[in-house]
Amino acid sequence: MTDENRAVERGELSVTRTDVDGVTVLGLRGEIDYETVGALARAMPPADPTAGSRVVVDLSGVTFMDSSGINALIAAHQVTRAGQGWLRLAGLRDSVLRTVQLVGLDTLASCHPSVQAAIAA
Repeated sequence: MTDENRAVERGELSVTRTDVDGVTVLGLRGEIDYETVGALARAMPPADPTAGSRVVVDLSGVTFMDSSGINALIAAHQVTRAGQGWLRLAGLRDSVLRTVQLVGLDTLASCHPSVQAAIAA
């Protein structure tokens, strides 16, 4: 069993960060709540008004997200937007998508079925 799988079993959050054609892709696996949201916040590109950061958050491995995760994604949207960049969400499971839609986050950050679709949009 990998460390990532162990983390998920304990209700933790695993974050991987890669670069695809100049787009930062954050791959999340596990649960996003007040105890784990710091890992997401630390993985985001730093605030830079001239950077034009383009970020895709792959939520396909996220099984649960509370308001802490929503707030972190809203803050990430604001930071990327201020720098003339964007934030897109990919691979949302039904339960996470429902939360995103209930709070209207999908009107700020577009949702896509896959990372590839989010990058191509």
